[in-house]
Amino acid sequence: MSSTPVPRRESPWGLPDGDTRQPRAHRCNDRAEDIVQACFEGNPFKTVPGPFKLFWRCMRSKPGEEPIEPFYYLQLDPPKREEVKLE
Repeated sequence: MSSTPVPRRESPWGLPDGDTRQPRAHRCNDRAEDIVQACFEGNPFKTVPGPFKLFWRCMRSKPGEEPIEPFYYLQLDPPKREEVKLE
């Protein structure tokens, strides 16, 4: 959903020369966070299935075809479709 930068930890081996890649959050990371939030909103047997179904659809989809339904518990804008960028 978002290209949120992930902080990089220092490695005892350092970085290879010329390696400027930075880790990125997974495209379904926001859906997983919605499941975690649902666990703390009342009865988990009633609150978790909806966010989990959207997370599962997101994981099974191809990049750029993620579900665009709004989040259940996160206060984020609904995801938007973006063009697929192959690297």
